[in-house]
Formats: sequence, structure tokens, C-alpha cells
Amino acid sequence: MDPEQGQHKPEVPGPSVWPIGVAVGVACVLVGLVISWWIVAIGGAITIVFGFLWLSDLAGHRVARRPAPAPSPPPTGAPQAERRAEAAPTTSRQGFLSGLTLGLGALIGAFVTIPPIWLAIGPPFLKQSKKPVDLGPISQFPLNQWRVVTFQLVPNGQPVWNRTAYVRYNGLLGKVPSYTIISNRCAHLGCPVQPLGLVEKNLAKTTRTTGAEVVTTTPVLAVSGFSCPCHGGAYDTEGNRIAGPPVRALDRYEFSIVHGRLIIGHNYSVAKVEGSGAQAKIHAYNLTGPGQHVDGWEQIFYPVQPPH
Repeated sequence: MDPEQGQHKPEVPGPSVWPIGVAVGVACVLVGLVISWWIVAIGGAITIVFGFLWLSDLAGHRVARRPAPAPSPPPTGAPQAERRAEAAPTTSRQGFLSGLTLGLGALIGAFVTIPPIWLAIGPPFLKQSKKPVDLGPISQFPLNQWRVVTFQLVPNGQPVWNRTAYVRYNGLLGKVPSYTIISNRCAHLGCPVQPLGLVEKNLAKTTRTTGAEVVTTTPVLAVSGFSCPCHGGAYDTEGNRIAGPPVRALDRYEFSIVHGRLIIGHNYSVAKVEGSGAQAKIHAYNLTGPGQHVDGWEQIFYPVQPPH
């Protein structure tokens, strides 16, 4: 036995900070799923960069070469293939096991993380479009009078698609008709808010509009605001929060006038409304869920909303 060869120790990778970076990146991804998609992107980038550096570091230690012995002339008549085999580098068992462990860990991590991440991220980006809804002729909305309008997002007659909005005609803004169309979804937890006024249910009219939507219109007299029966949220006639736990004003709907008919489109969130009626200044934001701040420093604690 060659004494020099017997004293040789296999090369062991030194301490590395790359696994810590991978762990930090994964932690950022998990936290970002709750807080913000920007943090998810940053965490993913950190994980990829440090994972690549970790793989490169491990790959550098996979092959361990024996120390070259003192040069000696090859024996006479030794086969050429045997001499090449002696000169070829050998792969250490530790390097092989490290690579195998890393590969299996990556495979298991992919099976464990990819399905839940897809289920968490994919559905909000799918089937988010909404078709405009015909609420009927504008003649059924008198000036400065509220109407409770119940309609269907999908005209199939199923109650699950029923929605309610409070509609008021504000008169002309320049030459364009102005409408206030407020959602009945409370900005606290989403309970249905009620108008503070006299609802004349005996005058309710149910019609089927041009888009086959079933629309019910009910007059409301002397509306002084809106209230939530669940937790005491209170709003004024423009939907501004005036009391209770809601964090912002009531959501609103976009609208358009097509051939003398009132058409509503997407709904959006509102921080507050300054003024009233046709002259109101609406601080509008993309649609967010109940209980979420849309302005102020508190908004950093809520995830970025998917496209609607």
C-alpha cells in the first residue's frame, strides 16, 4: 500500500452561506403569498440566485482527485487501457451522495410546492371578466330619487348570481347624464347594507331586459344613508363611511348609456367621496375585498389584487 495514498482524506465542502440564502428566499415567497406579489417575485429571485450558487458550489466538490504519486516509469508491457484507467479521475462517494440528495430534494420540493402555489395563484387570474348588465331604460330613474335594483351577473335564473345596487340619477354633468350606482356590499365584511329610507316594495317592478337579465327595480323614499345590520357600519348618501368598523366607502359600479338604457360594468373600490351628486369627486381604486384598506400606510399589509 502506498503510504501517501493511505493518508489521503476525501475533499469535504467547506461551510457555505448559499443554503441560508435559499431558505430566506423560500420564506419571502411564503410571506409574499399573504402580503404582496412583489415580495413573492423578490423571494423567487433570491431562491433562484442562491440555489444556482449552491449547485455550482456543490458541483465543484463532486470530483476528488487522488494526489499524484511520484512519477515512475510505467511497467514494461502494461496495457494502454490500464494505464489510462489509472490516470482517470475518480468520483468520491460523498460527492455522488451529495448530488443525489440535492436532486431528490429538488424533486420532492417541486412536487410539494408547485401544486399549492398554482392553486393559490392561478384561479384569481382566471375567469375574472364580467359582462355589462342592462338595467333598463333611463326613464325609470327619476332625478335625485333612489332605486334598489336587483339584477343577475349571469342571466340563468340562479339566485347565486343575484346582485343589488342602489341607483340615483344626479342630472346632467355638462351634457352627459350622471348616475350614482353604489354596491350593497359592506366594506367591513361584505354583509348587505340597507338603505335608510322608506322602501316601497308594493311598487317594485320586475322586467327582463335586452340581455335576458332579470331586473327588479324598487323605489326608496327619503334616503338618509345606508347601514349594515351585521356590525353597525354606517354610510352617508354618497357611500362614505361615517361610523362603525368599515375601513373605506362603499364600492361603486361603472356605467354607460347605450340607446337610452343604463348599462353597468365593473365595480370598483372607493376610499372616499368629496362632494355629492354629479359634482362628486370619487377617490377610486381597483376592486378589493371587504376589510382591505385602499389608501394610507395600512394598505401595505394586503396583497396586490389580481386583474378583474
